[in-house]
Order: sequence, then structure tokens, then C-alpha cells
Amino acid sequence: MKKLFIARHAKSSWDDFSISDFDRPILNQGKKKTLKVAEALKKDNILPDLIMSSTARRAKETALLLAQGLGYPVDKIDFKESFYHAYDDEILAELYGLDDSINSVMVVGHNPTLTDLVNQFAAKYIDNLSTSAVACITFKTDDWSKLMTCRHNLDFILRPGEL
Repeated sequence: MKKLFIARHAKSSWDDFSISDFDRPILNQGKKKTLKVAEALKKDNILPDLIMSSTARRAKETALLLAQGLGYPVDKIDFKESFYHAYDDEILAELYGLDDSINSVMVVGHNPTLTDLVNQFAAKYIDNLSTSAVACITFKTDDWSKLMTCRHNLDFILRPGEL
């Protein structure tokens, strides 16, 4: 069994238009919501084997908060520049290449890519993966390269507004 946690970055600031999109920080409200999500995940004993994140500031900050909240070593986060403007198939390609000894992965990134990624595996279409939300998909395989051909289940979408 493989588990994929899809985590959208926290709400970011649009206050300063001189800051590039890549460098936008998260808001205090976003930090609080992300910590609330991390607390709920930790309560359910969720600790991914690997966290991969976009290198955009808002995604990095979110990944660090999630890692700290879950007890994941922050120095082990795999920051991927390619995740910043990636499409869902590019993220899937990264997952296909993972070592099969890794059983659970959290991907931290951006919309619309992450909503599209969730919809690849959801029985019911979702309009939007909200900021700080985490979706969990379980795959009935021991081989990351078989994600698209194996049975799978969208276990949950944890939205901070529902906590």
C-alpha cells in the first residue's frame, strides 16, 4: 500500500505587489490553519516517509510548518523547484520514480495543479483544494510506478475550516 498526502500551501499575502509571486509569504491566518491541520494529522498518527515541496516561499513555509507539526525532520524535506509551475502529470512522474521502500509521501504545492491531482483519483469531482487543506489517497500497490493502474481510494480531504 502507498499513501499520498496532497497539501496545498497556506493562505499567502497579496499586500505587497512589489513582491514576486514566487516570494509571497504566508499570512498569520495561514500559519494558524496549517498548524491546526498538522495537529489533526498528528492526532491520527500520520507521519509521511517523505515530504516534497515546491520551492516557492509560501509552499516552503507551509512544508516547514507541516513537518514541525508532524514531527518530520525539516532537513529531510525534498524541495523541488520544478513543483512551482508543475502540472499534475509532472508531479506524478516524480512519484513514479520514488524508491518503493517509501510508503507514504506528502506533496506540498499549488493550485490548480493539486486540485487536478486530487481529481485524478477522486470518485467525485472537487472544485478546489482550499489553502492549507490536505487530501489523502491510498493506492493498493507496493510500486509507485503503478499509481494510475492500481485500485485507489480518496480517504479524506482535511480542510482547516472544518476543524
